[in-house]
Amino acid sequence: MIQTGDKLVCTSGNAFYSVGKVYTVGEYVNDKFFEIPTGCNDEHWYATIDSSGIYIRFETMERKMANAYFDKLNNQIYA
Repeated sequence: MIQTGDKLVCTSGNAFYSVGKVYTVGEYVNDKFFEIPTGCNDEHWYATIDSSGIYIRFETMERKMANAYFDKLNNQIYA
């Protein structure tokens, strides 16, 4: 289960999220969506978790940008 404050590492990125970079889960919007900040100002996108994994869907954007995928980091401390 993903909770606010959990750390996620990007495993497949795009213009907004970089592979290998660690992101902190933001607030939950509802039972299906939660925020992942981009690290630029207060910008964030809405992620979901399901049988496909943890991801932010970008394929609906006009420019057909690649989706961003993440894995949860378990019990590790990061600066």
